[in-house]
Amino acid sequence: MKIAVCIKQVPASESKIRPSADGKGIDPAGLSYVVNPYDEFGVEEALKIKEQLGEGTVTAISIGTAKVSEALRTCLAVGVDQAIHIQDPATEGSDGLTIARILTAALQKESYDLIFFGRQAIDDDSGAIGIYVAEFMGLPHVAGINKLKILAEDYRAVANRQIEGATEVIETALPAVFTCQKELNEPRYASLPGIMKAKQKPLTVWTLSDLGIAPDTVGSGHAKVTEDQLSSPPTRSAGKIIEGNASEAVSELVRLLREEAKVF
Repeated sequence: MKIAVCIKQVPASESKIRPSADGKGIDPAGLSYVVNPYDEFGVEEALKIKEQLGEGTVTAISIGTAKVSEALRTCLAVGVDQAIHIQDPATEGSDGLTIARILTAALQKESYDLIFFGRQAIDDDSGAIGIYVAEFMGLPHVAGINKLKILAEDYRAVANRQIEGATEVIETALPAVFTCQKELNEPRYASLPGIMKAKQKPLTVWTLSDLGIAPDTVGSGHAKVTEDQLSSPPTRSAGKIIEGNASEAVSELVRLLREEAKVF
């Protein structure tokens, strides 16, 4: 069984995010980058399925600058068999729809039985690219899964997803696209032997021309969604400590809420 996992490299959640000088994005200075946490669940699920079936390959795919190779090497270190890095300056500024078209072209170069995405990326939170790809490829998809069972003999899958107050169980034929939620599994850590083996595993670099995509059809000039302005939240004012006994403190608190905070 051939499995693909599409990943994104994102700023680590503990990084301090600052707007760029032009207010159109974030300042990359001092940021550390990681594999998008939701995508890690997709990687882990792919590896588990391969191990359970006792055969197959897992391929990680990502788009971005040369730095993205670090995220792909991380995937190789935990057990992914091979990686594909789509690296082309023309992709800079592409929106989710364009990214999905590029990933679709990459995925269609092979015949994958399962395609995993994270439910969303923690930087832009769009949560749409996996669904776009499924639509472009004409494949069934199940979004936000927290349990998955592969019925290899029937070439089908049964997925669970959480809905309000209940669990939805969906059976689908393969190939199919799944976006992964955090309850799905517990991602593994890379071992030292895994890190060493990752250096020998294939990491293929493709440009847009390798995918048959014209550079002038992607990028910020063709984005349907753009960031007009990015700014930090307003600085919160310092808190106040109210002195006095309980009765006096309550009276003063009510006055501050009414006159300064304008709560009521």
